[in-house]
Amino acid sequence: MKKVYKLQDLDCANCAAKMERAIAKIDGVTAANVSFMSQRLTIEADEDKLDGIVKEAVKVCKKIEPDCRIIL
Repeated sequence: MKKVYKLQDLDCANCAAKMERAIAKIDGVTAANVSFMSQRLTIEADEDKLDGIVKEAVKVCKKIEPDCRIIL
């Protein structure tokens, strides 16, 4: 399943790349994309695990860019 989320206050393209790499490593994620230009996060993962993956992605994003929020 593929889901797209809006990001708020993502200030750095380098941070977006770090987030993308970290989210892609989360168990169950098939593909991840963080677009700095469009301020969007796209996660492709198993539908069963998606809620847990999104919670983990929020933690990862907060660690890398504390001001960034994922609009759920």
